[in-house]
Amino acid sequence: MQPLRRNILLNPGPATTTDAVKYAQVVPDICPREREFDDLMRQMRADLVRIVHGDPDIYTAVLFCGSGTLNMDVCLNSLLPEGKQILLVNNGAYSTRAHEICQAYHLPHLNYAVEYDQLPDLDEIDRLLDQHPDVALVYTTHNETGTGLLNPIREIGAIAHRHGASFVVDTTSTYAMRPIDIAKDNIDFCMASAQKGLMAMTGLSFVIGKRALIEASRHYPTRSYYCNLALQYDYFEKTGEMHFTPPVQTIYAARQAIKEYFAEGEDGKWARHQRVFSALHRGLARLGFQEVIRPEWQSGLVIAAAYPDDPRWDFDAVHDYCYARGFTIYPGKIAGANTFRLCALGAIDTPDIEAFFEVFEAALRSLGIPLPLASGKGEKQ
Repeated sequence: MQPLRRNILLNPGPATTTDAVKYAQVVPDICPREREFDDLMRQMRADLVRIVHGDPDIYTAVLFCGSGTLNMDVCLNSLLPEGKQILLVNNGAYSTRAHEICQAYHLPHLNYAVEYDQLPDLDEIDRLLDQHPDVALVYTTHNETGTGLLNPIREIGAIAHRHGASFVVDTTSTYAMRPIDIAKDNIDFCMASAQKGLMAMTGLSFVIGKRALIEASRHYPTRSYYCNLALQYDYFEKTGEMHFTPPVQTIYAARQAIKEYFAEGEDGKWARHQRVFSALHRGLARLGFQEVIRPEWQSGLVIAAAYPDDPRWDFDAVHDYCYARGFTIYPGKIAGANTFRLCALGAIDTPDIEAFFEVFEAALRSLGIPLPLASGKGEKQ
């Protein structure tokens, strides 16, 4: 196997992959309706449930072609009964995207909006559910990827269940990274895409949830054909296949990534992500950058850093300098704030971060920015 050029992606996905995952896509051509391929997907569905410690008699995985946003669409449009509404716990760009999906489908919903750097008020969630007994589904994002804020999903899920609502969590940027126990965390449905925590390729996404609730959703309004959870689930159960043509080579890459996940182990992988995250903290602090989320509220996977208060700062110039040397950084996703993000995703470890900060520091010095920074406060627009 010829080694490939290795780029270090510090963006929030897709992530840096191993060469074995890349080369897993080079397989003989196969029709995805062959029994051999059905067996591969059947095992993959079981493994995806296993990663979040789900009981296979209670939980299942349903695969789709697309990015993480497709999963959001699927869950929101498929899991709302007639005459009911959704409560969105929204403190960031990705929960705001869920709000936009609800608007697009004209789904009745409450948008409980919180500032991007604040945790939701659990008492307020409880009060809203008391006031709105027609809420059948509570939805939030685990790690708000625009900021790195970690929402208290176990507590929110307990409140939702106490009020008889199902609980859906966007775990796109925590699945297969932060340990998740789907039952203990009070999750009815979670979701991810292969290019993030699994460190595989883009184009494959999946929803993991309770069989009984998927089966009940057959009787809910059909708001989408392609993005319908029950239709896709039923086709898998009857045939072992995706309803529509799957991304064949991407699935082979995901199979290899899952093998590597179990070889490294949940604890070992999370420990590695924590090492990387700590190295990112140290590097930013040494250069004088300020982080926008309190450390104790961070997910351990994404850091949003404020632009330095220096007129010579130019994100695009810094990005291009780093990119030319094999490192990718990513702009922020906070409305009205000047930030960029560094992420502890992918097949990377501490030496990669140390090498990155050598390049990053050189990029700053090339712009004439004195280090360490005197101030890292971003300006409100």
